[in-house]
Amino acid sequence: MTETPDEPQAHGVRIDAQPGHAAIRIDGNLLPAGTVTGYALQHDVNAALPTLILHTRQPDDVAFEGLARVAVATPDDPSNTITGYLAQLDPAELENAALNRADLGNGRYDLTRAMLRQAADWARGDS
Repeated sequence: MTETPDEPQAHGVRIDAQPGHAAIRIDGNLLPAGTVTGYALQHDVNAALPTLILHTRQPDDVAFEGLARVAVATPDDPSNTITGYLAQLDPAELENAALNRADLGNGRYDLTRAMLRQAADWARGDS
């Protein structure tokens, strides 16, 4: 009979990090120095708990055996973010804001340049 593993439990975590060094405690137990080579802490504010991924240094003759949550990440495609942002811009509002910019020139393509600068300013949260 195969047993179904229990749902992984939450653990208390404390990370004291400085450049080049991190002391990591799990449930109050300090992990041995040199064991962790890196970590990633991810928290979606809509999720109940953050996820901590520890990158460990393993001796050549050690293999991992046990339960783990596995996540596969794909690189973010910035084109989706950019096209979504551009699609929500009001063309009339963008043109008016560009025409009222102090740095608007009167040469060829200066209106386009001002509109791009204005869109970039809005993306940064600048007025």
